[in-house]
Amino acid sequence: MSSIVMGIESSCDETGVGLVRLRDDGGVELLADEVASSVEEHARFGGVVPEVASRAHLEAMVPTVRRAFDTAGLRMSDVDAIAVTAGPGLAGALLVGVSAAKAYAAALDVPLYGVNHLAGHIAVDTLQHGPLPTPSLALLVSGGHTQLLRVDDIACKITEIGSTVDDAAGEAYDKVARVLGLPYPGGPPIDRAAREGDPNAIAFPRGMTGPRDAPFDFSFSGLKTAVARWVEGAQARGEDIPVADVAASFQEAVADVLTAKAVRAATELGIGTLVISGGVAANSRLASLAAERCADAGVELRVPRPRLCTDNGAMIAALGAHLVAAGCPPSPLDLSADPSLPVSTVCL
Repeated sequence: MSSIVMGIESSCDETGVGLVRLRDDGGVELLADEVASSVEEHARFGGVVPEVASRAHLEAMVPTVRRAFDTAGLRMSDVDAIAVTAGPGLAGALLVGVSAAKAYAAALDVPLYGVNHLAGHIAVDTLQHGPLPTPSLALLVSGGHTQLLRVDDIACKITEIGSTVDDAAGEAYDKVARVLGLPYPGGPPIDRAAREGDPNAIAFPRGMTGPRDAPFDFSFSGLKTAVARWVEGAQARGEDIPVADVAASFQEAVADVLTAKAVRAATELGIGTLVISGGVAANSRLASLAAERCADAGVELRVPRPRLCTDNGAMIAALGAHLVAAGCPPSPLDLSADPSLPVSTVCL
């Protein structure tokens, strides 16, 4: 008999509620994916304000849940299990989602799974491309995380093999956008501007690519600083800033490092499938360069559609469904949020 799993996501500035059906054959079918974003409320600050995010989650939670059930054509009583992001993320924002999930689980008398946000970004790919081959390699790139992860079992065994030592890729995009006078969040406007620019116009540095650097770690702080210094120099000389060329050259540097390290890791570890997810996975140059390099290396590339790459409740519901299918024990109702939850802990 199939199961209905509800997922709640509130780790940052999106309130997400997803509903999936775990089929008898083990497949996971997406029924609803509703998101309420507070990004416009943060834009004037140039970044996410935790207190603003928490209040926005409080206001959006119940309406978003109702929209999800309306979209799916389900009743609350149809739910068989609830999954919620327990970490990592902003403490106050996480607590809103966890508290809501506890209330729904207690009221419906269904099991609760407090899950890892990062694992959810991997699990969401199964909603589009089906079961994940094991082992697989996941490149998670977002505003807060840039990691290479080995996935031996999405329900219980994820191992970090590389991560950023400073800024995440998405964070670098936001900071460079600010330097160029582009709006927040920086990813989409830089991507759009880059399409009109020359990616070889400016030779920006590729961080952590020297022979003595960790082979699968990343660094974007130096690149961000190099862009700022280049723009400052041009302004000091009284020159107009070629925004499109700067954006294209910056974006090329990011995509070059991300794809080169991911494909090298897959090749050296003998892993045949690479999944790219997280908000930056929607970037056009990252997707095209990854496709090119994966094809050359004989690695299967899987990238969820853009809507699934950003934070959403569907990814949490999908991960919850995999936990249910694997027979994992549910979380206790006194579950607490863990803002620094390591990716190796899939479920609390």
